[in-house]
Amino acid sequence: MPEPTILRTVLADYPHTAPLKNGEVTSESVRLDFHAASPVHKAFAPMVRDEAYDLSELAVVTALQAIAYGRPVVLLPVVVASRFQRGCLIAHAERPVNPAELKGKTIGVRAFTQTTGMWVRAHLTEDFGLASRDIRWLTRDGAHVAEYEDPDFVEHGVGDSSLPDLLREGRIDATILGNDLPEGDEFVRVIPDAAQRDEQWWREHGFMPINHMVVAGSSVSHRDPAAVREAYDLLVRADANVARPGGAPIPTMFGFERLRGPIELIVDACLEQGLLPRRLDADEVFAPARQILG
Repeated sequence: MPEPTILRTVLADYPHTAPLKNGEVTSESVRLDFHAASPVHKAFAPMVRDEAYDLSELAVVTALQAIAYGRPVVLLPVVVASRFQRGCLIAHAERPVNPAELKGKTIGVRAFTQTTGMWVRAHLTEDFGLASRDIRWLTRDGAHVAEYEDPDFVEHGVGDSSLPDLLREGRIDATILGNDLPEGDEFVRVIPDAAQRDEQWWREHGFMPINHMVVAGSSVSHRDPAAVREAYDLLVRADANVARPGGAPIPTMFGFERLRGPIELIVDACLEQGLLPRRLDADEVFAPARQILG
């Protein structure tokens, strides 16, 4: 029996990736060689700039930018991380602000291209009529895709201070945080009914806001498309091992047709926010993966 193809892989720890990491779901033809990246977004720039891995989790905004700028990645129809986002916009409890007051205010975010930030801005637009350029965005990091430049309503200058510290000092009016949302009552949600709005949005759209998908490197996709097909099958099989309650939001999604609508909705939001240089459609986004997966 021939030796399995080894794919350098970055995937964060989720219930649906655990079967791949603990050996519960395996393949005779492909072995996933997992590389650690914590937090996982540290793998994104090396992947889109240098094709550092064969298979990698990637933020959906970064993936779309990579496609628009011709970077060497193939976006697979795989969502590995989704999250409701409205509750990620917070203010200091001593200086609360409501969405109607955000025009002209300053909001801090790790990077303007951060996917959580994209979703929060999209929700502010659809819920409260706020355009992205109505707000001043203060950021620390640039984009993972080197060719992209932030719009003129985005500023860099956070320095060494954390975003919660900037809120404490009153240097920003609100901030967007994801997995690093602080606990306790020092901070409050800017959208007080965030959970109810998120649930209504999910019921209307049928999916959770997508954070991270999976890409294959262009090199391995051309060199060994069968290995990429097998890796996709491994991801599907691992997800199928997770028991989930019926009728509840699911953080994963698979399949070209299932993802067509979500991708086109995200593209529309990215265009409004100046995150893409041109319009992409789902056919273009998934064309390389279709050639591999059929």
